[in-house]
Amino acid sequence: MKFGITFKGDISLERTTKLCQMAEEGGFEYAWLFDSHVLWQECYTVTAYLMAHTKKLRFGPLVTNPGVRDWTLAASTFASLAKISGNRYDVGVGRGDSSLRMLGKKPRKISTTVEFMDFCKRMGRGETVHIHDRDLELPWADPNTELPMWMAAYGPKALKATGEHADGLVLQIGDPWLVQWFAKQAIDAALAAGRKREEVQIMAAAPVWIGDIEKCREQTKWFPAMVGNHVADIVAKYGSDSDEVPARLTEYIAGRKGYNYKEHASKDADHLDFISNEIVDSFSILGDVEQHIAKLKELEAAGVDQFCIYLMCGDEERILQEYCDKVLPHFAKEKSLA
Repeated sequence: MKFGITFKGDISLERTTKLCQMAEEGGFEYAWLFDSHVLWQECYTVTAYLMAHTKKLRFGPLVTNPGVRDWTLAASTFASLAKISGNRYDVGVGRGDSSLRMLGKKPRKISTTVEFMDFCKRMGRGETVHIHDRDLELPWADPNTELPMWMAAYGPKALKATGEHADGLVLQIGDPWLVQWFAKQAIDAALAAGRKREEVQIMAAAPVWIGDIEKCREQTKWFPAMVGNHVADIVAKYGSDSDEVPARLTEYIAGRKGYNYKEHASKDADHLDFISNEIVDSFSILGDVEQHIAKLKELEAAGVDQFCIYLMCGDEERILQEYCDKVLPHFAKEKSLA
């Protein structure tokens, strides 16, 4: 299993760079950034700087969407970052949450998201694309450019589309049972479309905290509230008692009374009251190092190819160093013995 880290863009560029360098040296392979340009720093500007100060880490937005930027601008940005980094660029894509809703806009359709991924891939490697009533291409693009597309999904239709079209599935959750339940749908769709299992990588993204359980919960309670936005959308579409969505996922938002996007992904937000300790424990990875390793093993057995730490709970240097020193070596040893 590979490991990644994700930033939301609220810490200094100097700290972000040092954390990326620490992660790279410690065995992490990915660094992702939230793409919500009103709430936080513009992620692509930051990414270019981080690329210049690292050698192996792969970068990407987690996640962007089809509704904020002109598609030609998005494709040009992705291809440029891939080119200057030696193809160290992936793209996480979703229908749109905070970045669109902060502008008063709604998430895009699944079909539009799929079309956007395909468009960016083709334009990014220099192919001629038809948009704005004309044929366009990037004459400087490298035909060998690869832009792996990771699609964020929970609902049945989005999971099916991910399996059929994306290179990876992003699941914002650390519950092994739910991860397996979601991943199976995407993988089954991929196999039905004639693809191989390894063509759709599975990512579980969640916060972690090593320490006393009460402190762990305090630092990560924001996460299920953030995930609750996506769950609420699914419930609105399919219903809370639908066979297509497990009660294990939907029941916890029954007491949800709203969400303040100005406190998006904030541990001190005022919209966390409906989150129980059981949900916090389930959605994140908490406790001592042994508990972290045990749950990561469960996630790996559930089909996870990359575990991505939402590195935004505070004490980031300590948490990252503990993972570099005490968690990743354990998995690296297992990998070398395989």
